[in-house]
Amino acid sequence: MLVWVPTQIVADALADVAGLAVEVVTPDGTRLPPSAADVEFYVPPFFPAPEAATAMAQMPRLKVVQTLTAGFDRVRPHLPPGAVLCNARGVHDASTAEWVVGAILACVRQFPYFAAEQSAGRWSYRFTDCLAGKTVLIVGYGSIGGAVERRLAGFDVTVRRVARSARDGVSPVADLPGLLPEADVVILLAPVTPETVGMADAAFLGQMKDGALLVNAARGVLVVTSDLTAELSTGRLSAALDVTDPEPLPPDHPLWGLPNVFITPHVGASTPISWAAAQRFVRAQVERYLAGRPLVNVITGEY
Repeated sequence: MLVWVPTQIVADALADVAGLAVEVVTPDGTRLPPSAADVEFYVPPFFPAPEAATAMAQMPRLKVVQTLTAGFDRVRPHLPPGAVLCNARGVHDASTAEWVVGAILACVRQFPYFAAEQSAGRWSYRFTDCLAGKTVLIVGYGSIGGAVERRLAGFDVTVRRVARSARDGVSPVADLPGLLPEADVVILLAPVTPETVGMADAAFLGQMKDGALLVNAARGVLVVTSDLTAELSTGRLSAALDVTDPEPLPPDHPLWGLPNVFITPHVGASTPISWAAAQRFVRAQVERYLAGRPLVNVITGEY
């Protein structure tokens, strides 16, 4: 069986799997290798460019597409008929949850301000807020949300949870209007669906309490960027963003210049533990497929 993977690291993780031929190919819009006709298992790049997704149309034997991320919105629209799509749900929970908690602490304790003052050689004492006593609302409570909550357990916070459907301890999205005004921190971890794209719009942001922090570690398209920029420009809210729309954020975008925004370039899952987990996961999926066992993380609905 022929597998295309995006990096040599992933190829090395599959090197000793019997019955496997592995090629490192990252489709970039140029002519594909002739072996595209034989690809049966495809692992797109971590951040797949459009060309890496549209290339699947030239893989007539394609049976499995395995993403390296939990999100699959860039790939799914181009999935050929008959191919199965699997995501990497659970692989990046620890790393993304660490980013979320670190970003919250950085903003609440104003670490970006102090870092700027350090660079300028100024001892600038300032009284700051703290995380203890806050109410944290997790919007999109899945495996990453659970990992975030576990890491918040020692910070004396109250956690509220929201998902598309209600379950024990988790409120439905319809309850957001009653939950947003009580939350000091709102964390976006929802998948990209027709219902979630643009969910954090002017109305959503307007329901957040004065002084609240919006944290987006999901996808930039969950937020209406112009509405967020307008709201943050008033100084009423603050934000920590690992993802933006557009992405990358243009150098002249007004978000860069706002003092109440902390931005990182989509690095939440870019850690050694995430990459090691991703390699193990891809190998396990390939072995399941070769053995005729059921694959895991198969996407059958919206997510």
